[in-house]
Amino acid sequence: MKDYFNTNYPDVEYLRRKAKFNLPKFAFEYVDGGCNIELALKRNTHDIRQIDLIPYYLRDYNSISLKTTLFGETYDAPFGISPVGLQGLIWPNAPEILAKAAFEQNIPFVLSTVSTSPIEKIAEITEGKAWFQLYHPVDEAITDDLLKRCKAAGIKTLVLLSDVPTFAYRPKEIRNGLAMPPKMTWRNMVEIMLSPHWALATLKKGQPQFETLTKYMSGSMDMHHLALFMDKTFNGRLSEDKVARLRDKWKGNLVLKGLSTVEDSQKAISLGLDGIIISNHGGRQLDAGPSTISKSIEIMEKCKGQITIMMDSGIRDGADIARTLSTGIEFAFLGRSFMYGVGALGDHGGHHTINMLKKQLQQVMEQCCCESVYSLTDHIAKRNPFCMK
Repeated sequence: MKDYFNTNYPDVEYLRRKAKFNLPKFAFEYVDGGCNIELALKRNTHDIRQIDLIPYYLRDYNSISLKTTLFGETYDAPFGISPVGLQGLIWPNAPEILAKAAFEQNIPFVLSTVSTSPIEKIAEITEGKAWFQLYHPVDEAITDDLLKRCKAAGIKTLVLLSDVPTFAYRPKEIRNGLAMPPKMTWRNMVEIMLSPHWALATLKKGQPQFETLTKYMSGSMDMHHLALFMDKTFNGRLSEDKVARLRDKWKGNLVLKGLSTVEDSQKAISLGLDGIIISNHGGRQLDAGPSTISKSIEIMEKCKGQITIMMDSGIRDGADIARTLSTGIEFAFLGRSFMYGVGALGDHGGHHTINMLKKQLQQVMEQCCCESVYSLTDHIAKRNPFCMK
């Protein structure tokens, strides 16, 4: 299983097409779509691909190494699996599938608070090596309990989400009546019947639920009450004081995710955080905002060496990973590519996607005569292709 690679799907676009064929429209559009008219979604990947890499064909070099050290842990590749909410909607047991593949291939897996597997299960699969992304609750008691559960499960890295101060406006999800469990409109029922493979797998597993949050819910909730619970529980905006309190409470690695400005990054440094993930939530929150790569380069110029700087949003394949790392970003995270993988290939999707990305990244590095991921910065054609000066 670890070496699984399906030659019918050698690129993420093939996985995407197969996932679109396999899944009901409401499930596929959830993972595939962005907010408003999806400008940020498109801009993220477009801007990453404006970066050119320079090959040095007469330079001596030996074997290629993808190994990368992050927070004292050496990983076998410079990328990890981003947190994605409602993963079980895309494919039953998707968090477990991806966590197991990540653990066996020694890359980070980040579990979302609103994913469909509990902290304890994912920590067991990964022997405590998973990371946990915290949607900061309004209720301090819930926050404290989540931190207690993470510590008891052996999780060492907490990712604090900053870019969801309000729920996004996503027209496709509104039209599809997306909820947990999915709203059974006549349109959605037809889509399910047209997706028998997904339907049978979901029937066998049962409807996905917010497993990490179940203990905080007052019994069974219909869709209306579930929406009220989510709004009441997570309608909180981060502040420096809130981050500082979490820094005091959490003794492991603390990473702030969702930043897109130098100002916020410098505040994260002053608050004693261990890392930041520059992200715009995959273009799912602010359609009018800048691309992640353009802001990453700006932040790198001001904050490099002061804090671990990572990025997600818009990274789709191995070449995108190479382009991202060439700017000096220390680690890349991908979300949609892995969800397309499980949507297309089910239980095999995690291993296939990891292997596909490794092959793609290694080929780019070999072509550029680049031995180490740390040397990709020597191959960028222009340090800041987004400079407006």
